[in-house]
Amino acid sequence: MSKVILVDYEWQADIKVFFVDYEWQADEKVFIVDYEWQANRKVFRVNYEWQADKKVFRVDYEWQAS
Repeated sequence: MSKVILVDYEWQADIKVFFVDYEWQADEKVFIVDYEWQANRKVFRVNYEWQADKKVFRVDYEWQAS
């Protein structure tokens, strides 16, 4: 399980992601759950940066993702 938080600025991020419209376009599929106990090999979105394993920034273009 990974705990993530979406950050406001690219320089804060450990990972930059691009959201796709279709599942077949994705290299990795992520399902965000509502409760930490549901996260078995899934991603749980936390409310505070100190709780996160990874900080994520959503980019505008696919080529920007890392």
